[in-house]
Amino acid sequence: MIGKTRRLVTGVGGAVVLAVTAALTTPAAALAAQDDHAATQAVLDRYQAQAGPGAAVHAGDDTAAWTLSSGTAKIGQNRPITSTEHFRIGSQTKTFTAAVVLQLVDEGRVVLDAPIGQYLPGVFTGNYDGAVITVRQLLQHTSGMVRDIRDAAPNPDGSYALTELVRSAMDEPAQFAPGAGLGYSNVGFLVLGLLIERVTGRTVRDAITERVITPLGLAHTSFPAPGTRALADPYLPGYVGGRLGPFFFWTEGTTNTELTFWSTAGAMASTLEDMAAFYGALLDGRVVSPAALAEMRRTVAPDHSYGLALSKVNLTCGGEAWGHNGALPNGHYSITLTTDDGRFASLVTNGNVVSSRLVSVEVLDAALCEVAA
Repeated sequence: MIGKTRRLVTGVGGAVVLAVTAALTTPAAALAAQDDHAATQAVLDRYQAQAGPGAAVHAGDDTAAWTLSSGTAKIGQNRPITSTEHFRIGSQTKTFTAAVVLQLVDEGRVVLDAPIGQYLPGVFTGNYDGAVITVRQLLQHTSGMVRDIRDAAPNPDGSYALTELVRSAMDEPAQFAPGAGLGYSNVGFLVLGLLIERVTGRTVRDAITERVITPLGLAHTSFPAPGTRALADPYLPGYVGGRLGPFFFWTEGTTNTELTFWSTAGAMASTLEDMAAFYGALLDGRVVSPAALAEMRRTVAPDHSYGLALSKVNLTCGGEAWGHNGALPNGHYSITLTTDDGRFASLVTNGNVVSSRLVSVEVLDAALCEVAA
């Protein structure tokens, strides 16, 4: 986070190497936007030099919006990233998952501090006790459950069932006793996906679509069907790789991830515009009740930056912003932040470079502060 609280709890990542590209010139179509938002463009350019082949930020408020791009959307082309290109949002999926769980809390069908075993009898075995771990602990990463799935068995078609993913984690060692620490867990959000399915009787794909995506009119946001790896057009290619001096070494990885493996922890796709709209609607009270939103914003130690699938960032120009970041091994990294007064900034890069992530927060800080100026 910015200043003393710059850290964001992060999700999955990946890297590999192949094709080579050097820095590309900026398309003329983007020059006017750069002139209008030179301060943010400078930070974005610095970020892109450490991130993927390209990076873009979409920012504004309820009166105007603008998009800046740096580098290129596709290797071998001089093409800016636009605000309407589809990409995998990774762990930003967790906020959608949490929103549905909090809707079920609003409806009286789930209790935040109830043991998860109350809703999933017989699911917790081995190293985990469903009578001790609560729904809240799963949402805030204090359950102690292992971070990632290691040895789940795929279906014959290569997809994964939520029940199998959760089952396979039960013999993995816990990070700590429930409630004794803060440890990021993709497994915990897979359990929450199973909770949604058991309580609603719907698949998580249908539940998130029917409860969040469709009501908010997020026409370019989707939860993939099993076996679906391709992105809708127009899409932003994802690259995995690294850097050697001024050169990047990349190979395209857009479709290299079986998304059912990440499910409610990280499978969804969206655009910069839709992500800004989603978090804006969430903070505006159009997704969950005010009481539920307050619970989502109740942060936990040690640095009080993470709530229930919402991260808090203290802005250099004063105030705070809320959102989440996300990454997948297919090469996309993204982050969205919004403020209570309606400002938003959403960023994406088409290369998953873990070392660049703190600078991504600086890009959004610059954009949000510029909107406020």
